[in-house]
Amino acid sequence: MRVKIAELQEGCILTKDIYSWTNKPIVAKKTVLTREVIDVLHAFLIKDVTVEKTLVNGMPFIPAEVIEDDKPKAIEKTEKVIKSFIDLYLEAVQDYKKEFISWQSGLTIKIGPIRALLLPLLEMLEDSPSEIFELHHLSKKDDYLYHHAVTVGLLSGFIGKKLNYPKGDWVQLALAGCLADCGMAKVNPVILHKKTSLNAHEYEDVKKHPVYSYKLVQSIPALRNEAKIAILQHHERIDGSGYPLGDTSTKIHPFAKIIAVADMFHAMTSERAYKGKQSPFKVLEMILQDSFGKFDMSVVKVLSSALMNFSIGSKVKLSDGQTAEIIFIDQQNPTRPLVKLMETNDIIHLEKNRHLYIDEIKQ
Repeated sequence: MRVKIAELQEGCILTKDIYSWTNKPIVAKKTVLTREVIDVLHAFLIKDVTVEKTLVNGMPFIPAEVIEDDKPKAIEKTEKVIKSFIDLYLEAVQDYKKEFISWQSGLTIKIGPIRALLLPLLEMLEDSPSEIFELHHLSKKDDYLYHHAVTVGLLSGFIGKKLNYPKGDWVQLALAGCLADCGMAKVNPVILHKKTSLNAHEYEDVKKHPVYSYKLVQSIPALRNEAKIAILQHHERIDGSGYPLGDTSTKIHPFAKIIAVADMFHAMTSERAYKGKQSPFKVLEMILQDSFGKFDMSVVKVLSSALMNFSIGSKVKLSDGQTAEIIFIDQQNPTRPLVKLMETNDIIHLEKNRHLYIDEIKQ
């Protein structure tokens, strides 16, 4: 919906790029507004913007005045309201947060609420798979842990489906991905909420969370054994450099290899307490190159292929702010296609221009 700048509040989510006097946006869509960003909009004399109807904390945004309402994202069907993917996702994050706090207080994990928050989102991804590559924009430092759990669950199920796993398997994968870090509830909260890098002792405490997670899910009958093993092994690496056991490829369950990639991808693309977010395209490139030998490359390539599945004709924003169109994708280097700059029509091969990379796809 389109609202006046005066109506904005922190936590609003932009749905369209905001332009001023140039062809480059001053604030990109999917940005979660802070007081500083709102001040920037005032400084550029922006009069109105379009935002989601839900704040990043999952609460509804109800301005006093709406200039223009978007085409309804919710439709009535047999007296039920189907919410937008982002609305549902943000609610799921808050629902997971409530469950996590209950685990911190000593309550056992109930699989029902986790299924209830994940399954509707997995079903919606069947119609709009590109949504999954936008979620990192919504993850903020304070609630990173909860965003991470939900997104890793969705990514794990998404990858499993792309690998042609039966539905029962990719649903179990999604549940395992979402619960992989449930053991963080047993880690000292001071460490969880630390704003600076962890010291060696604190990092060793955090590395115990896969074991804690496994113990928390061990007695859940609705979770299969392979899902529980994947939760224990999701930080193992195929070269033996992972934890908690240092298992190598042949000992690591395929489910764990999938969750490992989903976990790393979301962590590196998200804003965390002591690390900034990076472009999904750059992250995949780093995993493909710098982390070769640690992750199952067949899983990484499935995720990479899905990200680039917008194919020829897609509009993208490059790391230097320029807008371009993908005109050819090299399957050997899918994150570095041939692109045409929109302003000059110049053709650039990103493989030969390593200082540039795709920042995001423009819808």
